[in-house]
Amino acid sequence: MKLFFINIFLLSSLAIASFAVAGEDVYQTPEAFIAETFDGALPPTKTLNISANTKAKIEKIMGSHYKLPHAEYSMQNGRTVWILEEIGKFEPITAGFVVGANGKIERIKVLIYRESHGWEVKHGFFTRQFKNAGLKREKKLDKRIDGISGATLSVNALKRLSALALTLHQAVGSES
Repeated sequence: MKLFFINIFLLSSLAIASFAVAGEDVYQTPEAFIAETFDGALPPTKTLNISANTKAKIEKIMGSHYKLPHAEYSMQNGRTVWILEEIGKFEPITAGFVVGANGKIERIKVLIYRESHGWEVKHGFFTRQFKNAGLKREKKLDKRIDGISGATLSVNALKRLSALALTLHQAVGSES
């Protein structure tokens, strides 16, 4: 009888854990983020074809595993919006990035979070740190971003994505 209860306990624990891992928390859709950024308007989506030079910069930031043949963005008055994804620990984190005409981050927001840990990165107390961050050298932000205990991989993913958004914004500027 004792073995029966232990098996039931283990099966229920696994079932609960699988629901926690398999969750997808959508805080805002990418379309709503873009519309909110541009006061309700959805400017046409543009496509940036990644040049060899930009690809090399992306690989320095994201690693050679990150394949990005092109990137879609929205642009208005020199401001760009990027919806980007990176793996936290096991699952992708989808975030929106607004880069101002001055080449600095205006805002980031975690849009979809799929991990079971590290979700604290969605909060404003964390994402506000990125405001006015630019690039120092090709792959580092020029601002110190404080981490969150227990969310290191998610924090690092958002730091890399921020540098990626800034790099892509620069690439759009060099195409113009």
